[in-house]
Amino acid sequence: MSSFKITLNELDTPVKVLFTGYLTTVAIGYLFALIQILFTHGMADGKFGLSIDDIVYSYYGNRSGTVLENKLAGSMKGKATEQETFKIIQWVRDGASQNEYVNGQVDKIIDAKCVMCHNEDAAGIPNFDEFENIKELTTEDEGATFSSLTRVSHIHLFGISFIFMFIGLIFSFSTTASSKYKSIAIGMPYAFLIVDILSWWLTKLHPMFASLIMVAGGGMGLSFAFMWVVSIKEMWFMEKAWFCKAEPTCKQKLKQAVKLLLKAIKFTQMTLLPKSFALLKSSFSWLYKKMK
Repeated sequence: MSSFKITLNELDTPVKVLFTGYLTTVAIGYLFALIQILFTHGMADGKFGLSIDDIVYSYYGNRSGTVLENKLAGSMKGKATEQETFKIIQWVRDGASQNEYVNGQVDKIIDAKCVMCHNEDAAGIPNFDEFENIKELTTEDEGATFSSLTRVSHIHLFGISFIFMFIGLIFSFSTTASSKYKSIAIGMPYAFLIVDILSWWLTKLHPMFASLIMVAGGGMGLSFAFMWVVSIKEMWFMEKAWFCKAEPTCKQKLKQAVKLLLKAIKFTQMTLLPKSFALLKSSFSWLYKKMK
């Protein structure tokens, strides 16, 4: 039986456009997911940017204070004035009674600064129209609840696995690597996804596993970027084989290309990346201030 094989470079243009449209849309979605992480988990410690402390506070909790206090000092920082924040924290530390909630006019602050988002129409966050929901947040901060972890875990496992299934399917038509290494590249994001979800639960039990979340998330990102770049490159920017034949002229050109590539990598690492990250951080900081 003759074998039938399709490569990305040989696909008809409409199919290339279909694959490219999907890859581009998913890449934009991935970017917005990273931005969303920066504005949620990335502010858990009150400082912009994702750190180990952010992950610990998000899953294990900051057990030196209550949920409401830590939110006001973290992801909700700046949503109320310093005087209003102080009054809420003082109310919490004085016992968080319902009488003082009204008499101390804490309810006025909540209505003015919180209920616009925390209402009955909002999904996934407490409804501050009900005092009982606010009272629950005056207890020790133990991070994500087991019910929320269960809900988010199954959503991520189903959703992200489908994303990587189609990316892996497109990448499987590439010719850059042998079948063995393509199989490794396709399987890696699934392994990292499982480790990532498992790390949430482990961090909930002990903060020492927080770094594992960053490793797994980074691994998924690298797997995504590798398959995305190779797939786009082979569909639109490769007329010949990935490597040239072993001829003297070709070897010379390949050597020059490698030298240029090494110089570009060094320039990117030493100059371009630090400036880009600094600019990106400034842009996100500016955007975060505007969103307050």
